[in-house]
Amino acid sequence: MGNRETSGIGKTLSRKSTFMKNKTLWLMLAPTIAYFILFCYLPMAGIWLAFTRFDFRLGFFKSPFVGMKNFEFLFKSGIMFRLLRNTVLYNLAFLIGGNLAQMICAVFLSDLKNKRFVKVSQNIIFLPYFISWVLVGLFSYALFNIDNGVINSVFRSLGLNTYNFYLKPNSWPPIITFFQIWKGLGYGSVIYLSVITGIEQDIYESARIDGATKWQQVRFITLPMIKPTFILLIMFNLGSILKGQFQLFYQIVGNNGVLFNATDIIDTYVYRSLMVNFDIGMGSAAGVFQSVFGCILVLSVNAIVKRINSDLALF
Repeated sequence: MGNRETSGIGKTLSRKSTFMKNKTLWLMLAPTIAYFILFCYLPMAGIWLAFTRFDFRLGFFKSPFVGMKNFEFLFKSGIMFRLLRNTVLYNLAFLIGGNLAQMICAVFLSDLKNKRFVKVSQNIIFLPYFISWVLVGLFSYALFNIDNGVINSVFRSLGLNTYNFYLKPNSWPPIITFFQIWKGLGYGSVIYLSVITGIEQDIYESARIDGATKWQQVRFITLPMIKPTFILLIMFNLGSILKGQFQLFYQIVGNNGVLFNATDIIDTYVYRSLMVNFDIGMGSAAGVFQSVFGCILVLSVNAIVKRINSDLALF
């Protein structure tokens, strides 16, 4: 017993001394810990709302408990399947199309010899990243509205019939995907370009001496080198595959019910539930499902990647 007590006291003193030695680091870490506690962990209590029929008069604790009825309604009504389909397909298009476009852009920029032209090109490509989604929504309306939009104005000048984009749901998936990829192209390409820049030039020199063409250098040197970064970015973004770009959809499409079948995602549905229909319980249920599904997806994909190549796994 004495040895155990001595050992326990020794561990406690060791922890205290370690804490005192690194107190500056702990002090620097304190704001981050406070942020996660206040904005990530405490709000988890709101999960309770997903199992209630929230009544503003009764408040958080006295609103009637309805169990899984909110979730049952979402699935039995078919709403959740439509939201899941749209959210997952859009995010897959953003994820795959965006990363491929960023990789291609980075490869082309890395091969240019005129450094001034590269810098100007990077600034032009990066500029959309800083543009507000409100402005992107205005650009979209200026292009596609039937009255005086650029596209319909061109159709009229050519003697063609106008096309009302805002009444055609199937027109919007490629439009929305284009705007998302266009806006994130500069930021993502900088990440890949930094990886390509870090590749030893001796490797390319050796390949050129051996007679490798430019395409062969890209295929057998550049792409394998940026593969770990590509997988890492894919895995980081998989966790938010059910978290749609709310501002993108809301600013471009808005509350146009005609387009909901092709453009409605979980985030826009939650917004309407909370701000328009005032259905707090239903919106919370959709949000809880979104979070749980995303967590399970990240853990599953990480387990698969770890089995294939443990060096590429997140944890």
